[in-house]
Amino acid sequence: MTTAPTPRVTIKDVAARAGVSKGAVSLAFNHKPGLSDATRDRIFEAARELGWAPNLAARSLSSQRVDVVGLAICRPAKLLGLEPFYMEFISGVESVLTEHACSLLLRLVRNLEEEVGLQDAWWKGKQVSGSILVDFRDGDPRVAAVERLGMPVVAVGHPSLTGSLTSVWTDDATAVTEAVRYLAALGHRRIARVGGAAALGHTSIRTAAFDEVGRGLGLEGAWQVATDFSGDAGARATRSLLTAAASDRPSAIVYDNDIMAVAGLSVAAEMGLSVPGDVSLLAWDDSQLCRLTHPTLSAMSHDVHGFGADVARTLFGVITGEGDGSHPVATPVLTPRGSTAPPRG
Repeated sequence: MTTAPTPRVTIKDVAARAGVSKGAVSLAFNHKPGLSDATRDRIFEAARELGWAPNLAARSLSSQRVDVVGLAICRPAKLLGLEPFYMEFISGVESVLTEHACSLLLRLVRNLEEEVGLQDAWWKGKQVSGSILVDFRDGDPRVAAVERLGMPVVAVGHPSLTGSLTSVWTDDATAVTEAVRYLAALGHRRIARVGGAAALGHTSIRTAAFDEVGRGLGLEGAWQVATDFSGDAGARATRSLLTAAASDRPSAIVYDNDIMAVAGLSVAAEMGLSVPGDVSLLAWDDSQLCRLTHPTLSAMSHDVHGFGADVARTLFGVITGEGDGSHPVATPVLTPRGSTAPPRG
């Protein structure tokens, strides 16, 4: 005996169950005004009872406007969850998307080639109205790919990395220069930097700036170590730097993010070194982590939440053709706290 297939639930069924029109169901699920809270709740309850959800692809094909913005990040999920920068950045993006009743489609990818394919599928499938691109490399393949698609995007990166794409960026070179000059002004002559992934464009910019300012100041020692931004890698790099003889190790270390700086502080304590007495530490981004340690961490501060919001607003400008185009945001500013001081002796 053959069992008849279960009829597919449609928007018409949800409307009938809730006692409203199909248009009212569409307004509710697109978060549009025009419905009372009670009516909206009744529609959602009917949809839950029937096990119905709107088909994003079908909605996209019926309208040129898709209320979704894409963001793909090439980082391990575990690391991303621990990284204060991206949590604050995404929070800033979401704050603007909420104003536009728009959603964020976040995906983690393994490499740039996978992201190129993903952006292509998103755009050709009309799943997104535009995308935010992050973590640019030299010769980044995403530039040509989205140019070819004609896809609205905002590139979070220096214009030297992002081609013709509308971009929003921080002046990493100036910030690194300020950090090293500050430590040198305190009297430090042996300064190290624990940087991020070497392949990333903003890491390369910081690396070049560190080398240049170190040469200009005539430092006795200027070390740089590339990592993957994780706390474990930051701890290993710090341990490697601080196990040298006292006369050969750095008296100050600059970190490319806060989680590595916190890990570095723990390593200094583990080795019986005083911060800032034996070694000064300077973090980057100035998340809440920097104010929860003892001593509190000096940092290069910038408004990461505001950065994310600016990027989202810029993307809406690209989509509507009414934006201001590429622009820098405020350069990170030095915020001295308890982890930096003149070197002993």
